[in-house]
Amino acid sequence: CRLNMAALLRSARLLKCSPAALLQVFGNSRHVPAAGRLYSEAVGTTRAGLSSYRSTLPCVSCRQYGVVPEQRGLVKDEPSVAVRSKQAQQFDWALAKLDSSVRRTGRVTKTLLLRIFHDICRTGYPSGNQALLLLRSCGSLLPEVPLAERIELSQQIWDKLQELGTTYDVSHYNALLKTYLQNEFRFSPTDFLTKMESANVQPNRVTYQRLIAAYCEVGDIEGASTILGFMKSKDLPITEAVFNSLVTGHARAGDMDSAEGILSVMKGAGIEPGPDTYLSLLNVYAEKGDIAKIKQTLETVENADILLMDRDLMQVVFSLTKASHQQHVPEIVEHMRHERGYVPDAMNLCLSLITHGHEETAFSVLKSFTGLLVESQTSDSPDLGNFFLRHCANMDKPVENIVGFCKDLKDSGLHSSPLQFTLQCALEAKKTGMAVELMRSMKEEGLPLRPHYFCPLFTHYQKDKNIPGTLQALRAMQELGVASDVDTFSIYILPSFPSVDSARTSLKEAGIDVDGNILIAAELRTEASRGNLAGLFSLMSSPALPNIDLSAFRSLFAGLQYFCCSGPTEAPFVYLYDSINVFIESRKCQIGSSLLFAENVAYFLYNLIDSLNETEVHSKEEQIREYFGLLKNMNISISLNIFRGIRNILESYQVPELVKKLERALELKTQYETDMTPAAYATLINLCCRHDNAEEALKLKMELARKDSDAALDAQKYVALVRVLSKHGKLEEAIDMLKEMKEKDVQLRDSTIGLLTLTMNTAAMKGDANTIRRLQETIFTLGLAKPSSNLCSPLIACYLESENYAGAFDATVEVQKQYNQMPKIHDLICGLVEKGDAELLQKVMEFLSQERGEMMMLYDLYFAFLQTGRYKEARKIIETPGLRARPTRLQWFAEKCIAAQQMEPLENMVDMTVKLFECDRDDMYHYLLQETNDWQKAEATWMKMQEENLAPRERTLRLLADILKNNDKEVPFEVCVQPIPFQSSFCLLSATDHIPGFSLSDNANNLLIISQVKRFTAEYWGTEGNSQDIQEAEALVKTLGSIKLSSMLFVNNTALAHIKNEDIDSAVELLESFYIQNTENQKSSISFVFRKVLDANNDAVLDKLSAMAERLCNHFASYRAATDLFLIYLDTGRTEEAKFLLQRCAAVNEQKDTMFTYMLRAAQQPGQAAKIKALSELIPDFTEKENIFSHLVKCYGLDKDFSSAKALYERMQAEGVKADELTLKRLALLYKEAGETVPFEEPPESFRFYADKLNKQRSESMEPANN
Repeated sequence: CRLNMAALLRSARLLKCSPAALLQVFGNSRHVPAAGRLYSEAVGTTRAGLSSYRSTLPCVSCRQYGVVPEQRGLVKDEPSVAVRSKQAQQFDWALAKLDSSVRRTGRVTKTLLLRIFHDICRTGYPSGNQALLLLRSCGSLLPEVPLAERIELSQQIWDKLQELGTTYDVSHYNALLKTYLQNEFRFSPTDFLTKMESANVQPNRVTYQRLIAAYCEVGDIEGASTILGFMKSKDLPITEAVFNSLVTGHARAGDMDSAEGILSVMKGAGIEPGPDTYLSLLNVYAEKGDIAKIKQTLETVENADILLMDRDLMQVVFSLTKASHQQHVPEIVEHMRHERGYVPDAMNLCLSLITHGHEETAFSVLKSFTGLLVESQTSDSPDLGNFFLRHCANMDKPVENIVGFCKDLKDSGLHSSPLQFTLQCALEAKKTGMAVELMRSMKEEGLPLRPHYFCPLFTHYQKDKNIPGTLQALRAMQELGVASDVDTFSIYILPSFPSVDSARTSLKEAGIDVDGNILIAAELRTEASRGNLAGLFSLMSSPALPNIDLSAFRSLFAGLQYFCCSGPTEAPFVYLYDSINVFIESRKCQIGSSLLFAENVAYFLYNLIDSLNETEVHSKEEQIREYFGLLKNMNISISLNIFRGIRNILESYQVPELVKKLERALELKTQYETDMTPAAYATLINLCCRHDNAEEALKLKMELARKDSDAALDAQKYVALVRVLSKHGKLEEAIDMLKEMKEKDVQLRDSTIGLLTLTMNTAAMKGDANTIRRLQETIFTLGLAKPSSNLCSPLIACYLESENYAGAFDATVEVQKQYNQMPKIHDLICGLVEKGDAELLQKVMEFLSQERGEMMMLYDLYFAFLQTGRYKEARKIIETPGLRARPTRLQWFAEKCIAAQQMEPLENMVDMTVKLFECDRDDMYHYLLQETNDWQKAEATWMKMQEENLAPRERTLRLLADILKNNDKEVPFEVCVQPIPFQSSFCLLSATDHIPGFSLSDNANNLLIISQVKRFTAEYWGTEGNSQDIQEAEALVKTLGSIKLSSMLFVNNTALAHIKNEDIDSAVELLESFYIQNTENQKSSISFVFRKVLDANNDAVLDKLSAMAERLCNHFASYRAATDLFLIYLDTGRTEEAKFLLQRCAAVNEQKDTMFTYMLRAAQQPGQAAKIKALSELIPDFTEKENIFSHLVKCYGLDKDFSSAKALYERMQAEGVKADELTLKRLALLYKEAGETVPFEEPPESFRFYADKLNKQRSESMEPANN
């Protein structure tokens, strides 16, 4: 029968195990190579019981410890395949969100974690893998969350997922154990094991390792020794992680001699102490405040050539501070090397210190690395320390302390407006008291206070219908001397009350004085937005109504528009007619500009008609006509743009001629006649090439040329001719074939380019470098194909075949200089390593470092060492400080090993990269499992993944499960069913089911037309809010393969569909996850969504999308959304909004390629000069002045604006900016058209000549960078 470990532990409490006996256990234990430390362990993971420990702990009751929840999952029906498929997709999404956050910042936020948790719960069938992912995230990855809250969150997740039917296996219990350890949670290991056994879950090696760590956390060597004895009896390996725990355990038990002696025991057991062991020793010295021992240990580590990373030293800083020895922190900080990834790790250290109540030490750490932040600052308005101030506010730190931090940051020039930023954080966190105190401090410093500072407070109180809170905030405004405006009252204050009358009464009783005009203007807007048109008309008709300005009248239209678009349409027309008459006749609306008034009236009409469907437009035709008459009687004219918009809407309802357009397009298809004679020749030529008959193939080609000089072969047959001719020494004839291809414009495809590579490889096998060079030169000079690694590799291979490494290196340099390619470099380095030619290898490394950068050079050398079995050297390379993961390079080497069945180098790479910054460990293990059916390796891999606290993706779990099942072994975890590919029954003809009057003819087989129809249907369903049909259309496009549409068509329109359905959160989630999940999406634009929202004047949606864009930019280093919003603001004339966005998202300033592209597009249309000028004023250095001025000249030329062009030319002369020939040509034309003398020598060639010349120059200058 199975030995009951829990019972063993209970009985062991009566035993007395001495340290000597414990050490004896190790002397006879088996051992394995040191396991890697958990990559997810962020700064702030500390040990329990820092200030109190005992050498032994008596048997204690469960009341003193936390207890693991029971395995009491409800029995539910097995989820369907569709649900399982959804689970797999959802896990990938959640993993991508969390992984992206961890990779970029080293942490996750509680908000993100809860959001993912709730999304997973909504499916009703959370998978075991999803549970593992969530539990893993409840520990040190939450540095901003207090320890007690983390434990509460983990218990909540455990209980809820169990309630929903999740089955927990040993990996979940191990993850929960890790969470307990990271959160210093005291629990009973005995009861933990009892619960596992009652759930019929068998503990494994990782479980025992973590239980030992739990005992050692509180200095209970007795409990740890019992588990060690059990592990020995089960012949389980004792790893470095166990020894590290014992170092802590002995120290916490007050036995520092035994703690230090563990290192000798390790060496005796054949395990060399590594960085983790020395870190454990450093931490226990830190807890004692023994700085001398810390320095001594650091010196020992350095002399032993052992690498301690900055992140390790940060844990020592944390341990010192927790034990009240923060005076030694500066000495540890001095040892840090500021490796890559230092800043996010240091930020997490600061957050952890603040969370644990040590904000003063956190601030000193912050000041120690602000120099690095200053170097990366891109704005003239520094904002360093935002994360620090935000967390201080969230953790309710004393206001006087926060104000002191703000003063220090500002005086140091590190932050331009720290108090204002902290106020924003306090307001967002709904901390009224803190916000008011911060505003008092701002007032004392002479900083301006704005009404909108109070808006978050009012919003919070309005949502809760908290009238006393609203009055309190309003009173605070008045005490601080902040005047409330119409917006504040109409948007935030009045809606908090049941009625306007009750608001008046409450304000009076509270003794709050309000400007009567402001209150009435706000009342007008409130009544309009509520749809109380009778009350609105009564107010406007009242003789007591004072004069109000245009802004109030504009807000009235906004309210009416909202009501008209969401309710019946007859009343607004009637009241609008009467209201305008009242306002105009009484002149109570002080209209400063009749044009502005007309703009508001016309814009209201446009939005009103746009909100109507076709039937409603027809039914209201008479009323619309009357309204046009009203505008005419009032002498109000509609602008041309709005007129066109209204006309287009009305016309769209009357002439939906889509089918006829399709039929006309189909008539343009051209049918080609087939001429069999050239085809017959082509067939025979190809047959001769296949039989390696060069003479006959050349003869047939010459006959074909005589009969029909215009006849051309296809690319494949030409390349086959080139191959056979060059193979048989007819190099000149082969080159003639290439020249003929160019003359007859025969285009090469990827497959035929591959045949060219094969042709040159044949020459490489013969050592014929001359043939390869001639063929390469001809192909690239003629432009038949662009230089690529494959096409350039045969020349290097030619030398490598004969082991002429010096020649191979010379050829590599030649190819790099001529074609900017570097093929076969891995083979060259491997050859030099094998040969031991250190001198030439050094030259190659210097060349690589110069051409590709030091990091790429290190990867090249690392892979060469792995390939040739030099693992010790490879480890030194991969542990280079500052080296970070390059996923594409790691993937390349992994796939190379898999293809060649070389598992040893791959296994070593997986083992060595455990500490590599930003390394995706799931990817590593997935590579390792792809080409094996060894169940023992699979089981060992599963154990390592648990030791790393890794939540693997479904694909990796499926690989593991398949290996175990194939060997008739039990699968110790739950695996979702393989998702079935989506088979949509939707086809193109089904559009008739969704769009009235839409159909396709039987001949609708032109791919261009189908693409356009797809685009139309996606956009149609987006405006209709039909996200399901958009998804089906996207799936069909992917299935067909031949239809190429941008993925953004579906992403943007799905977001718009959510917005149409008033599900703004889903739209934000979709767009945010799109950018966060995949770095390849960073160039994809969502301008379409922003423009639609702005066109609809939907401020609520715009606020959320704007916040999302700022969050992506500032938290996830994803800049495209914020850049799109900036350019849309600029394009629509919202310059102030654009300027404000730049202040909040400084990184937008650096998106110069996108800005340049915007300028290029703007300069293609008339009337765009102002936009380019605005862009250059906001971001003066987004490109060279020459570029800006040349495009402005182009705009002035399109606008025929000679005066502006002349002024610009004079400015160019004054500033010494040289104009290119095309710009001078355009200026000369403007001067001549204006009848003035051209003040410079006009370039003699045509516009097209200079345009082509300029394009060629730009192309040549950009090509090396692109390569």
